[in-house]
Amino acid sequence: MKEFIEFIAKQLVDNPESVEIDEKTPEDKKIVLSLKVKSEDVGKVIGKQGKTAQAMRTLLTAIAAKEGKRAILEILD
Repeated sequence: MKEFIEFIAKQLVDNPESVEIDEKTPEDKKIVLSLKVKSEDVGKVIGKQGKTAQAMRTLLTAIAAKEGKRAILEILD
């Protein structure tokens, strides 16, 4: 899951080397992914009206559901 979100984010931003993802598992079946990019690239990851971020979250939810888990994507600035 981490690699998948990292791949998508690197394709969207101008500075792909600045993409960082931190994965935490606070509970047994819950995964929290924190995506950090440069401040000038945050808008590209979020997209117009948050549609790009929502699409990434939808894909992440589908992947997590296949593994019987729940995933949350946080976008940090």
